[in-house]
Amino acid sequence: MSDVLYFSEHTLQEIALVFMGLVYVLRIRWLLRFKASQERQPTGARDSRAPLKGILYSWANIAMPWSMESSRKHLWMYGQFVVFHLGVVASIGLSFIIPYAPSLLENGPLVLLLQVVIGVACFVGLLRVIRRVSSPHMRAISSPDDYFSLILLTVWFFFAFLAVPNDTSAGEWHLLAFFLLTAFFLVYVPFSKISHYLYYPFTRYYLGKSMGYRGVYPLHTGSKAKAV
Repeated sequence: MSDVLYFSEHTLQEIALVFMGLVYVLRIRWLLRFKASQERQPTGARDSRAPLKGILYSWANIAMPWSMESSRKHLWMYGQFVVFHLGVVASIGLSFIIPYAPSLLENGPLVLLLQVVIGVACFVGLLRVIRRVSSPHMRAISSPDDYFSLILLTVWFFFAFLAVPNDTSAGEWHLLAFFLLTAFFLVYVPFSKISHYLYYPFTRYYLGKSMGYRGVYPLHTGSKAKAV
């Protein structure tokens, strides 16, 4: 391993992680300054634990495609969403496995699993780029950061796919590219749209608490009530 690759895998990643952690701490401190307002109407729920149930339901909503009309009607898009984010998790995990637990990559089935997940996520990323560019509706609501983040994530998946075997017999360029992109993301993500995952627990908490108090969450799909 060259000194440049060692620096990229270890020192550079650690500096970038510390930077991202500090930015997130500041952001969370800022978020916690905003308290949920008190409900001004009587509760519509019969159960005193309804707000808690609403919060848990709201947090779990992302894993319940049947609870959202958009997901029920477009399961293919929801499937893309799941695969894309599994690829993100696998690639992040890979950035820790290679420098700190490389022996895990001596396991052939694990290497194959990571390459399949990351490879399919890369393909989904390409589909998303094409859809965002070709659809006039998507272009209308897309910012430069949307294009930049999506294209860069797709490129990152490509190099993560190449990096999985952790093989330097043909050179280190693919590993170097993967870790340089990873470090860039760690610094860039807190200031981009990709940081939406940081807000998810907070926004869903407030929504679930309010909807639970009103007796709306959790949704009862088996109810016979009909919308008027």
